[in-house]
Amino acid sequence: MPTNIKRLVYFENFMDRIAVDILGNRPEIELVRLEYASPEQDNWDALSRAHGYQTQPRTELKQPWFAAAPFIAKCPNLLAVASTGAGYDMIDVDDCTKAGIIVVNQSGTNKEGVAEHALGLMLALSKKIGISDKAMRTIPNMDRRQYQGNDLKGKTVGIVGIGNIGSRVSDLCRGLFGMTVLVYDPYLTAAQVAARGGTQVGLEELMRRSDYVTVHCPRSKESFGMFGAEQYGWMKPTAYFINTARGGIHKEAELADALKAGKLAGAGLDVFETQPLPAGDALLGLDTALLTPHLAGLSAESMRAMSLVAAADTPCAAPATVQSPFAAVADLVS
Repeated sequence: MPTNIKRLVYFENFMDRIAVDILGNRPEIELVRLEYASPEQDNWDALSRAHGYQTQPRTELKQPWFAAAPFIAKCPNLLAVASTGAGYDMIDVDDCTKAGIIVVNQSGTNKEGVAEHALGLMLALSKKIGISDKAMRTIPNMDRRQYQGNDLKGKTVGIVGIGNIGSRVSDLCRGLFGMTVLVYDPYLTAAQVAARGGTQVGLEELMRRSDYVTVHCPRSKESFGMFGAEQYGWMKPTAYFINTARGGIHKEAELADALKAGKLAGAGLDVFETQPLPAGDALLGLDTALLTPHLAGLSAESMRAMSLVAAADTPCAAPATVQSPFAAVADLVS
């Protein structure tokens, strides 16, 4: 019987059962499942003894279980926190770093799912798939010519953030449709961007020249609210704005206003500052807005990959803001 037990705590369920199967078979790990409906003090008691904490995605994660200073103060034994997937904006990295807690993610595990979803939104908007489907169900003898779309071939796509997902979007857009790829990524050199199939430009130039602007950067203090009325005003009236990264990067009310004013042709959004999107939100009433409920990275393949990496001895790429070495959370607790 192992004498140095590592306690790993998580709420409800991993995104795929494979993580529980792997971790549950490691005798040196005590895997503790908590429920949001349990008495709060019972959950705090378990967390106070935990060495590792696997968070749920932001959409499912509930207060007060976000890993920030108030949470950390009640978890004196905590050594590592893992996000679900690449995004880690539900974890306060600065607070964790001050407390000596390592933060890990599963960068790249859902890149195919998100990249394909972004491309799907581009296609659906260009081909008027959503609104023509709605018209067929509601308008007798509809005039199909009113739903004429456009081809992606030869168009220009602007990619904001060309990491794992943005690079895959670049591959798909160039390989499938021969698109010109413009990139805004202040953390990469022009040579690095070129190696990923793009041309480095400033944000304003990207917005003005692109037929499609697709966002693939993390949500951070730097990126929060980076797309607002001014940026939408730079776009062509025939262009489309896509965000499958994180809510809060684009200003939703200002985007709705820009769509109403015809400053851009449409928007494909998978992420929102408040999830799910509240009833009555202006975006819900716009045919030019194609909306999905944070599904891009939710493919079965992505869920399995991120759960496998979270549980197994597979190294993960470190976000630029995290200085600690990255590996699976179970191997960081001791």
